[in-house]
Amino acid sequence: MYKFRDEHGRVIYVGKAKSLRSRLNSYFTDVASLHPRTQAMVTTAAGVEWTVVANEVEALQLEYSWIKEFNPRFNVKYRDDKSYPSLAVTLNEEYPRLMVMRGPRKRGVRYFGPYAHAWAIRETLDLLLRVFPARTCSTGVFRRARQQGRPCLLGYIDKCSAPCVGRVSAEEHRRIVEDFCNFMAGNTATYIRRLEQQMRDAAANLEFERAARLRDDVQALRKALERNAVVLGDATDADVIALAEDQLEAAVQVFYVRGGRVRGQRGWVVDKVEDIDAGGLVEHFLQQLYGPLSDSASGDAVPREILVPALPPDPRALTDWLSGLRGARVDLRVPRRGDKRALLETVAKNAEQALKLHKTKRASDLTTRSRALQEIQDALGLDTAPLRIECFDVSNLQGTNVVASMVVFEDGLARKGEYRRFTIRAVEGQDDAASIYEVISRRFRRYLEERERIGELDRFDEPADGGEGTRPSAIDPQTGKPRKFAYPPNLVVVDGGPAQVAAAQRALEELGIDEVALCGLAKRLEEVWLPGQEDPVILPRTSEGLYLLQRVRDEAHRFAISFHRQKRSRALRESVLDNVPGLGEARKQALIKHFGSVKKLAAATPEQIAQVPGIGPKTAAAVAAALAAPVPGPRDARAGAAFAVNTATGEILEDGREVS
Repeated sequence: MYKFRDEHGRVIYVGKAKSLRSRLNSYFTDVASLHPRTQAMVTTAAGVEWTVVANEVEALQLEYSWIKEFNPRFNVKYRDDKSYPSLAVTLNEEYPRLMVMRGPRKRGVRYFGPYAHAWAIRETLDLLLRVFPARTCSTGVFRRARQQGRPCLLGYIDKCSAPCVGRVSAEEHRRIVEDFCNFMAGNTATYIRRLEQQMRDAAANLEFERAARLRDDVQALRKALERNAVVLGDATDADVIALAEDQLEAAVQVFYVRGGRVRGQRGWVVDKVEDIDAGGLVEHFLQQLYGPLSDSASGDAVPREILVPALPPDPRALTDWLSGLRGARVDLRVPRRGDKRALLETVAKNAEQALKLHKTKRASDLTTRSRALQEIQDALGLDTAPLRIECFDVSNLQGTNVVASMVVFEDGLARKGEYRRFTIRAVEGQDDAASIYEVISRRFRRYLEERERIGELDRFDEPADGGEGTRPSAIDPQTGKPRKFAYPPNLVVVDGGPAQVAAAQRALEELGIDEVALCGLAKRLEEVWLPGQEDPVILPRTSEGLYLLQRVRDEAHRFAISFHRQKRSRALRESVLDNVPGLGEARKQALIKHFGSVKKLAAATPEQIAQVPGIGPKTAAAVAAALAAPVPGPRDARAGAAFAVNTATGEILEDGREVS
């Protein structure tokens, strides 16, 4: 196992090889003949580290762990082409709940799917609740029904067994949920035969109403099954994986077959970093799909059979790894004929369509992103392409609730996990240049503090005894995530013109940072301003570089506006009674309920206020004093905004124009 690091100590590539010497020779013998992305990786790398493991299975496990830990820029990483919903069963709760869920998978929750559409899950669930009346309500609804002793509508129409009011015990409700899970897992024929036998027994015992209900239940189950196409034998559990690729990118599609029926579908896209064949793509994909840290990781996520278009370089090691995750044997093979081959061809057609659709998205095109970075490098006179861009924007409402945002783009794509928000502290009123100075100073002061705390990232620490050197890591060993503000950007972009650029430049100079490029993008004419220059840099309107800068600037603007609105809405919910010592929420509501409005409360005397239950003389005097304080007039001179008071709630309402 080996890792390439750049000059700042960041891991940029993780790989495995039986012979490290031959692998490194393949990288450095003839750089000009390499794939463009591989060229960029080799020229960016400043050092290599390696770790020896016992066998291929350990190498697979370590490679997967490193990719998840370091998120290397040049490793193959599959990105979902959309967010797929799943049918989740919260078995970790006392009363399990059936629900539609997206995002990472949680421990103790069983998942079925994913499905292409959420409405498909809800329609299927609506049919199955007739037979399996399990809980589907939220925790709040469940608790409220328990307190009131009255179930919700689903309980009255027999689509919920109503455990909230004790119609069934926790054990009986869990048995209903387990039957539902068994049915969804593919044990459909057995369950339908059991219901049919119960229907015949009820008819023989002259229980015709019960027999009719069981007949309707069987019909509902069969209707739900009709929504899933039968493609293979009833006992077949398999994931069918297909690829569609070109020289730069690849699209992957997966069909989930359970009980011979297609239960779900999912798609990914990937940038091809190096000259890798279909087998290599399959290996990386299986690692990310079934790895212990993936969003599909669970004991039943790995099926008995995985059908792929090509076998990986070492299929035995990968099969052993997958079998260890499943706890039973896993077959990995390429279908050659029959129904499984036909299904693989169908999945491949879906992958081809997904790749064509992805190619139409301009922001995700690798060639376009590379051209945009090159155009920015040429226009600004940078030594290297700005692989990491940070953009800062300020948002306020006429000088109030001043905030700033920092967004990060790497290789032309947003890294939302590294976005940061700032509340401006040292600036009064509306002064964008001063706010930019503050936020740039704070961001890079944190960078210097992190660098000092973990050591210089651009050197190895060589021990005196001549042993193996170590490099201080920008990864926090406690969390396994990158340290905040530990990485410097190649380019800083500020939203604004010469004044904002000059403020940012002054902040960088005062901190002694001269290795970071700086520019500003003015909204009016989309001009690019550089420090100390009288004239802006004009990029063509059709330039991919200008388009990327606009996307970065607009994303920073959006992020700043959302944070500003959040702070402003929090401020608007504040009441004139909030600052009264010892007055909690319950007593505030009691005052408003007793007097009817804040206006009437303000007209009351302390003696009248003290008549409210729970309000003592001292609290009444404090309330009267707070309401007697001067109220902001039509225009507050400090804030520059108009204010009004909601007499029903006591909230201060603000009417102003949002600026940024």
